[in-house]
Amino acid sequence: MKKLVSAGLDIGSSKVAVTIISTDNGVVDVLGVGKSESNGVRKGVIVDIEETVSSISAALEEAERMCDSTISNVVVGINGSHIESEISRGVIAVSKSDGEINENDAIRAIEAARAVPNKPNREVLHVIPKTFTVDGQEGITDPVGMSGIRLEVDTNVITGSLSAIKNIQRCVNQAGLSISDLVFSPLASSKVMLTKQQKEIGVIIIDIGAGTTSYAVFEEGDLVYSKVIPIGSGHITNDIAIGLRTSINIAETIKIKYGYASPDKIDEKEEIDLSKLDKNESTSASVKYIAEIIEARLNEIFMLIRDDLRSINRDGMLPAGVVLTGGGSKLEGIGEMIKDILRLPTIVGKPAIELSGVVDNVSDPVYSTSAGLALWGIESGNASQSKKPLTPELSGLMDKAKNMFKNFLP
Repeated sequence: MKKLVSAGLDIGSSKVAVTIISTDNGVVDVLGVGKSESNGVRKGVIVDIEETVSSISAALEEAERMCDSTISNVVVGINGSHIESEISRGVIAVSKSDGEINENDAIRAIEAARAVPNKPNREVLHVIPKTFTVDGQEGITDPVGMSGIRLEVDTNVITGSLSAIKNIQRCVNQAGLSISDLVFSPLASSKVMLTKQQKEIGVIIIDIGAGTTSYAVFEEGDLVYSKVIPIGSGHITNDIAIGLRTSINIAETIKIKYGYASPDKIDEKEEIDLSKLDKNESTSASVKYIAEIIEARLNEIFMLIRDDLRSINRDGMLPAGVVLTGGGSKLEGIGEMIKDILRLPTIVGKPAIELSGVVDNVSDPVYSTSAGLALWGIESGNASQSKKPLTPELSGLMDKAKNMFKNFLP
């Protein structure tokens, strides 16, 4: 098998992360990672082109230096509360006279589902096939080779704001890169953080970023629900800064070093001498009070998620529970809090696939999305380098169908 190299770019509200991987005979090797501060993004949406381009360039340079290689194409993650998901059904007549369904029929059905009532300034990111129906027979995973007259498919259509997408494209291009694919971030994270078994029995992956919290629910191998809410761990930092009347930088340090999600387990007498963090500070702060601030904001986030799970009849009904990722997942005590609110087993996610190379870096939840994006690039045929050009036959509809099923079906 030809060695493939792929790069994933995650443009977040607090950081930009790049992960470069290669695969050789099925082994995933992490070649390099890079991270830089992100100052041009708010709540997952780019608000400053120049700042974002600088952040992308800095993260890319660090990753390229680590693996002594140059990247020209990247798979880019997209997030933000402008992302929307809806169910759509595509219906077609089978093309062959003998009624045998081929890959082209499956693709036509999926494309028919793409034609949801268009909203102004929206662009379709993914049309994810769930199950097919052949002449009324439901629950079919792969209809190719079956016989029928009418083929239907239920899909999950994920769309994004056209202006947000164009701004991402502009930033990436100005950083000297080409976009080989644009992927909804939780889908990419699930590539690395979730096992096939978890997706089968029912799981929710929750990515707590600085400006947003995004989540995706999988069951029977399918994506059944996804959403982004415009609240993240950066809001906790802001709350601490307001509550303690201190700077954002001090508040962030306090959150990372002393933050805990459950005030019930903190001694009321425990305090922090803020002068040890900044000589301009002269007061002390109660660790329990800080935990109460953190708990209040996290409670808001996870109550919203619980309401969504209730709306799709999955409240407390996902046996594989919650897998946490993103920078906000590193808060002490957060797993116990989520377990109480969502009534589900909860773990902070670690890579669920076998990795080699600079694995320790990718074990940090900060890199889960960029690593997933890089893996997405290889699995969908969008590897960045060292890839043989596809023959005309393989680049046709049959290959397109295989790539769709490879990414979205178990």
